[in-house]
Amino acid sequence: SGTLSAFATIYREEGILGFFAGLIPRLLGDILSLWLCNMLAYLINTYALENGVRAPRPARGGCGFFVLLQVSTMAEMKSYSQAVTGFFASMLTYPFVLVSNLMAVNNCGLAGGLLPYAPTYSSWLDCWSQLHKEGNMSRGNSLFFRKVPAGKRYVWE
Repeated sequence: SGTLSAFATIYREEGILGFFAGLIPRLLGDILSLWLCNMLAYLINTYALENGVRAPRPARGGCGFFVLLQVSTMAEMKSYSQAVTGFFASMLTYPFVLVSNLMAVNNCGLAGGLLPYAPTYSSWLDCWSQLHKEGNMSRGNSLFFRKVPAGKRYVWE
């Protein structure tokens, strides 16, 4: 009847490893996402934005407003590149998040983690291979464009 009793139940039913269910795929996904995000942002900022369009130098005695405007725009574009690469990296590493979430509720006693709603998996690699085999590695990834696998029924009357 509270948080402490939930901790006690997890420890009693699954042992100490029950607190870390789904941790390995989550850590792998987060590390890969950070690496991808920072690598892509570095490549874009260093090679695409620095070596891309160059502003013409003002003539001697001319106004430096155009160069100031170009520097401001370049700094703004560099700040956007981190956000865009973060979004792209999170799309690529979504299967790790999915497997982690499924392993967290796998055979935990909740209805959503038991048959017939969800199969039980022996490890996160088993979960990964089953999702990959079914073509469900990106299920739930999109807010607007959802797909329902053929042959599955999620609503019963």
